[in-house]
Amino acid sequence: MSDTIFLGGADADGSGTPDDAQSLILKVANRHGLVAGATGTGKTVTLQVMAQAFADAGVPVFAADVKGDLSGIAFPGTETHKAHAAFTSRAEKIAMGPLTYHPAPVIFWDVFGEKGHPVRTTIAEMGPVLLSNLMGLTAVQEGILNIAFQYADDRCVDDPDFRILDLKDLRKLLAHLGEPGIREEVSRKYGNVAPASLAAVQRELLVLERAGAESFFGEPALELSDFMRTTTDGRGYVNILDATKLINSPKLYSTFLLWLLSELFEELPEVGDPEKPRLVFFFDEAHLLFTDTPPALLQKIEQVVRLIRSKGVGVYFVTQNPRDVPESVLAQLGNRVQHALRAYTPMEQKAVKSAAASFRPNPAFKTETVITELGVGEALVSTLDAKGTPSIVQRTLIRPPASRLGPVTDAERAEILKASPLFGRYDKMVDRESAYEILSKKEAEAAKLAEKERLAAEKEKEAAAKAKAKAPAKGRTTSSRSRRMTPTERATNTAATTISREVTRYILRGIFGNMKKR
Repeated sequence: MSDTIFLGGADADGSGTPDDAQSLILKVANRHGLVAGATGTGKTVTLQVMAQAFADAGVPVFAADVKGDLSGIAFPGTETHKAHAAFTSRAEKIAMGPLTYHPAPVIFWDVFGEKGHPVRTTIAEMGPVLLSNLMGLTAVQEGILNIAFQYADDRCVDDPDFRILDLKDLRKLLAHLGEPGIREEVSRKYGNVAPASLAAVQRELLVLERAGAESFFGEPALELSDFMRTTTDGRGYVNILDATKLINSPKLYSTFLLWLLSELFEELPEVGDPEKPRLVFFFDEAHLLFTDTPPALLQKIEQVVRLIRSKGVGVYFVTQNPRDVPESVLAQLGNRVQHALRAYTPMEQKAVKSAAASFRPNPAFKTETVITELGVGEALVSTLDAKGTPSIVQRTLIRPPASRLGPVTDAERAEILKASPLFGRYDKMVDRESAYEILSKKEAEAAKLAEKERLAAEKEKEAAAKAKAKAPAKGRTTSSRSRRMTPTERATNTAATTISREVTRYILRGIFGNMKKR
């Protein structure tokens, strides 16, 4: 295999020669790059050409397919395609040799698991920083999320199964932290957990779920080694992430790709400058990564881009305008392919000047002027030489692709998926015991205990009521039931009363001696 990949040829005078070839040296391909240009100028075709060239050189590739067009790389181009004549003519102009068609080995991926193997990670692997960015949290709310992660980490010391794997784990954990007794305890140990801030995080989590992120978090989680596969004949697989649906959630799209870069940076060993990259990563719609990005996260992105080259990974940003990429990151991109830019407005004119100034000047033409004159499939190309020095910018016809232009059909995609070396590995989600199950079990046990105590209290109350009902009232005497007296009983009672009265009068008279006679 060659130690370079052929990008195209110069065509200033209409007759290309082998000396005009514009190539990218594999040894410096991990110094990153940029593919820029206005809509419709040929960026996607350039991306396809570069991805297949890297794969043919034995370098695995990852690329997000935002429009669905890149999927055609899995099938060879054909002579019946409407662009075949133009491609043949272009191949002759740049002294490329006979145009031959062949496919690239492809593995399809999809966060939603609809058009490729599911791509998943766990909440714990994503971490609080990227998750906060994904949810759009404030600094205070991010602090709440950090407390939740730290609480889970500390619980894992005693209970290794207390992991935050998916969104329901995080939802249950946040609800647990909001319980009065737990919240006071956590606030004393980790910092104040304000109910209002906690509720705000829970609301943003709900928004995240409704955006479709629930299918992204879980297990089995992606193993990065599966992105770095090669075929038996030594070609690298082109890993295509179908992002036609994912791009509708820009934050999820950009955070996912940033997470992937971060994981590559964390997991891969240092290799210095290898003879060729271990992986080339194409970041399409790169402006989404830097839109409304907090300064702390932007600093992390810059650090990853600067240092990941030592892990043998080359990152190529694909965007409409170089100004979409911050200067601190743009300075790390040594290999550049600039398609046409338009200059209709003052802002666009300023962008053209900025793009032109980033190239090493060519005395044969004025870069600023040429950028606005480039046709479809043409680009200004500057790559690093063997010493890492940018070459003089050249006006270049990008080589025609060897694979099909345009998307694959559903039947063709299903055929590729069925033949994939990863078929069946990630397709079924696994839900093992984690924070949700542990906290739910404890809640169920607490509810069962509370119900048991309630029933015991009710029984005790009922027993006391029964005992009170059986005991006689204090001071109460039992008597026979009253009944109506007979005439004899009434006469006897009257006589007794009269006798008693007369006796009493007699006695009183005897005592006081002053009773009057009748």
